[in-house]
Amino acid sequence: MKPQLLKVTNGPAHSFSIRQDIYPYVNNHWHYHPEVELIHIRKGTGTQFIGDNIKRFSEGDVVLVGSYLPHYWRYDDLYFQQNAEVYADAAVIHFLENFWGDQFLSLPENKPIKMLLEKAKRGIHVTGNTAKAVAALIKKMVNADGVQRITILIELLSEIAACNQLVFLSSIGFRHDFNDVENERINAIYEYSLANFRNKIQLKQIADVARISENSFCRYFKSRTRKTYSQFLIEIRVGDACKLLIEDRLSIKQICFECGFNNLVGFHKYFKLITGKSPLSYQREYTKLSRQEIRVVNQDEKPKTVPLNSAVT
Repeated sequence: MKPQLLKVTNGPAHSFSIRQDIYPYVNNHWHYHPEVELIHIRKGTGTQFIGDNIKRFSEGDVVLVGSYLPHYWRYDDLYFQQNAEVYADAAVIHFLENFWGDQFLSLPENKPIKMLLEKAKRGIHVTGNTAKAVAALIKKMVNADGVQRITILIELLSEIAACNQLVFLSSIGFRHDFNDVENERINAIYEYSLANFRNKIQLKQIADVARISENSFCRYFKSRTRKTYSQFLIEIRVGDACKLLIEDRLSIKQICFECGFNNLVGFHKYFKLITGKSPLSYQREYTKLSRQEIRVVNQDEKPKTVPLNSAVT
């Protein structure tokens, strides 16, 4: 399967589109389009591909994807199970860079937005309080109409442009001008790897999937993705480990082997190399943040009043 050029429809009354995706298989493939894409993951977890970047996505993520940058959000397998108790929910905005006219972004007041859209060609993960503010604006836009949609879009892009906590995703040198044969080959490699990363993948197996010789495969993969195939697999495995650490159902040793690592030493080494933390530190930090969020929610709740004549137990 190659990255498909999608046609985004706006409708006769709108100059850009915003929609809510509640099914995990909507655009669940590698694709690109001339429109800039802004997505807010409301519910769901899985693996995110932006150019040559691979990472886990989860509830609350806000990502800005530039024009023609290949991407897709692959939801975890449990979202596709029959009678699944979990569901996907994402708000997605698509707009052409010049939908408001060729001169709009050239206005001096709009220089930050113009620079932001240029940066978005690498893909941007919006973090911190900015992500929460943008998510609130997207929610507001869903129910808006008329010129208010455009003013909200300008507001949220300005919010992102002013953020100093933006995380670039794809590398500067990522190539996405593949021909059809290359696109099909890369997609076959991705799909096979995602389905089998928990097992040991022999060079011959993945070379057969790519339909090239073993001697050519490693050189081919690195020239197209700017990373070795081993590094690619490690990133997928570490992403899966992050999910399992958050779920806290297995021990760290069990997670190590569940994700396809052969030994604990290698697991700890690569996990810290990619995340900057040890598996245990990562798990504890997530637990700490979750407790803080719960505490904030409880503080925001209105205190319950007890009638004066009621018994306190």
